[in-house]
This record gives sequence, structure tokens and C-alpha cells, in this order.
Amino acid sequence: MIAGGENRLRKNSLGLIAVTFMVVSAAAPLTGVAGAMPLAFLLGNGTGVPLTFVLLTLVMLAFAAGYVAMSRHVTNAGAFYAYAARGLGGTWGGAVSMVALVAYNTMQFGLVGLLGGVSSGVFGGLGIDLPWYVWSYIAIALVGILGYRQVDLSAKVLVVLVALEYAIVLIVDFAILTKGGPEGTTAPFLDFGALNSGSPTAAILFCLGSFIGIEATTIYGEEAKNPEVTIPRATYIAVFMIGLFFAFTTWLMIKGVGAENLQTTLGGLEDPTVFFFHLTGQYVGGSVAKIAGLLLISSLFAALSAFHNYVARYVYVAGREGLLPAVFGRTHNEHQSPHIGSVAQTIGAVVVTGLFAALQLDPILNYFTWISQIGVLGVLGMMAVTSIAIIVFFRRQGGGSPLATLILPSVAAVIMAALFAYVFVNFGDLTGTSGGALGWILPGLIPLGAAIGWLMAARLRGSDRAAYALLGQSQS
Repeated sequence: MIAGGENRLRKNSLGLIAVTFMVVSAAAPLTGVAGAMPLAFLLGNGTGVPLTFVLLTLVMLAFAAGYVAMSRHVTNAGAFYAYAARGLGGTWGGAVSMVALVAYNTMQFGLVGLLGGVSSGVFGGLGIDLPWYVWSYIAIALVGILGYRQVDLSAKVLVVLVALEYAIVLIVDFAILTKGGPEGTTAPFLDFGALNSGSPTAAILFCLGSFIGIEATTIYGEEAKNPEVTIPRATYIAVFMIGLFFAFTTWLMIKGVGAENLQTTLGGLEDPTVFFFHLTGQYVGGSVAKIAGLLLISSLFAALSAFHNYVARYVYVAGREGLLPAVFGRTHNEHQSPHIGSVAQTIGAVVVTGLFAALQLDPILNYFTWISQIGVLGVLGMMAVTSIAIIVFFRRQGGGSPLATLILPSVAAVIMAALFAYVFVNFGDLTGTSGGALGWILPGLIPLGAAIGWLMAARLRGSDRAAYALLGQSQS
């Protein structure tokens, strides 16, 4: 553990609002509303989506209960890694550390492709016709600059961008609420009869993606002001903000066209992801729809920046604690940022984007769909392992209520493990890669990463037992 103020992340630089918005930015509210929710309606359980969000909010709160309880004992930018190491041992911590790097990198890479594809379409409509990868590289460069500098600079940018996302969606929400839609002012908020219609599992997966990132509150624990208070509050606020926002918004999206017309409307669109923009034009006006298109790009940029920050901090912690070479565990002399991890992530994004561009693959159907689902799979696995680690940690150490340290983490572990197994087995069908090698190579990156991390931790145990004993320890 490094003493003094050198080679540390920038302490006391993030307050409650900054941490909350940096986490919510990964959920990309406008991206979820415009991109994922129409697919959840069409391929999932239709009008049962709002109730699905309510139920998933309860599941995420079950996970958060144990996560928050343990956050008071663990202050480490490695988050999932630190929990696994403290609860299950260093080798499990090493496995989770490498899974985190695979998962968050692939989430970030996939979003780079999506941003490039969306930007090409939006700016092409404005007369600026550039290939998708040009927009992707512009975003990579800007995200890299923010990640290299102070975390509070990234926080200020993300707070503004996320606030604008919420504002534009809520403007449309309240316009629909005021005008009433085809069914008038009355429409059931929770359609219990539709919960099991269509494909509830597909709906769960699309909706669950909107919550990915809420675990990252602890990633900023070393940089937060009063982390013992800030991190628990930010976690719960993020879960409620995401869950209630999406439940409310999806209900109003249904209300905007009428429940009976939902599937017909979506099925008649060449691209279901324009559904929200049609509602925006219908209820608010065409100019707002154009603004929403631009804000969708900023939404993706905010998510890119959030995942970039996650990767940079996991790389930093892995280097600081001996899993990766020590050079990765250094912070910038002036900015106190994990700049080596930031640069490494930027280089990775440049290379992967260049590969997909060279192969002339579609930035959305191929780049985003194939790669980002690896990240979803990894996060589900890490949540399952972390929930078990929380149970073991408190059984050994004591303290905390049985509800928060045993019952709710057990529920979360079972649900997350079941979802992980489902996504892993059906990865090819979910991403359109079934029937080929990619259908098993891509999801196989998660267990491969875990195996490599396990071996790296085992190597450290054999070469430096003192360093191995400190894996996942709090940094203060």
C-alpha cells in the first residue's frame, strides 16, 4: 500500500451529485429509451415492460443492500474485484479483476461503434457526410482526453450531459401525459396480464442493460468526499433514478400510441429505434426531435466516458496491487488520474474500431451488438460472484442485519447466476452469431478472462505473499 499523497487517485474530488451522475451516465438514459426500449417492447413482453422495470428495480435493490453494507468496509477503486478478494480470497479477486477489464472494455468498444453509426446518420441528415469510424475516432479522442485529466473534469461534463438527457425525455413524457394519447388520460401503469406475454426473458435482458453501471459507485470510493456516506446514498439514488425513470417513460411511450397499437406501430417501422423520435415529433415538435437526435449522441458519449473511467481505474488497481505490471499502477503527477490505464484503454478502442472498419462490418449490427453483449454477460457474472462474496464476508466478520448481508444477497446471487447462464447459453441467438465460431468465442472471453486473472493472482501468491495478502484492501 502506497503511503502519503503520491501515486494516489485524486481524493475528495467527487460529491454525491457527481458520483451519482457519473454512474447514471453509464446507463445512458436517452440511449436506453431510444435504442433498447423499442426492442424490449417488440421482442420482449410488450406492455409488460413497465412492470418488468419495477420488478428489476426490486432485484437491483436486493443486490444494492448487500453491496452498500460491504461498501462501509471496503474503499477500493477495484469495486467488484475488491469485494471478491475480501470475501472469497485473492484468486477470486484476480479472476473478477480480469473479467471486469474484459466486460467494461467490451461495453466501451461496443458503444464506440454505436456512437459512430448513430452520428453518421444524424449528421448525415444535416449534410455532414462522414464514415461512421471517423465519428468513433473523434469520440475516442475526446473521451481519452477527459480520462487522462482530473476526474472532476469528467464529472462536470457528465453531469451536464446526463441532465440534458433526462430533460429531453421528460419533456416528451409530460407532453404525452398532458395530451393523453389515443386512450385518453386513463391507461394502466402496471399491466400484470402482459408480464408473461411474448418473451419476458428478452424483456428482462433489454431492461437489465439499463441498470449496468450502478455498481460503479464504489469505483469512485477513493475519490469521493466522505465515501462512507456518499457511496451508499449514490448507489440507492442511482437504482431509484434508473428504475423509476424507465418505468414511467416506457408506460408513457405505450400510452403515446395506445396499448393496442404498440406492436402494430413498432412492426411497421423499418427501424424500431426511431419510435421515440416519432413520439417526440408527434407530441412536442420536429425541432425537439432533431435536438433529441443530437442528445442521443451526447448520451452515448457520456456512457463512453463512464466506461472508460471504469476501465482506467480497474487497470490502475490491478497494477497497484501487483496483478499487472507496476507501471499500470501509477497516477499522473499533476492530475492524479489513472492516466496509464486511460491511455491503454484508448489504444484498445482505436485498434478494435480500426479492425471492424477494415473488415467493413456494420457499426451497430456487428460492432455494437456482438461486442457489448460480452460486457453484459461479464457484469452479470461479477454481480453473482460479488453477492456470494458479501455473504461470506459478513458470515466471517459479523455485523450487519441478516436481511442485508444474507437474505437479499442470496436472492441477488441466484437471479444473477441464472441470467448469466441464460445469456451464456443463448449468446449466439441474442447477438445473431449463432451457427458460427463467434457464437462461442465471444462469450468464451469471460471465462477465459477469469482463468487468466485467477492464474495471475496465484502467481502473485507464489512470488509475493505479502502483496497477495493485501489484495482488495481498503485505500485511505
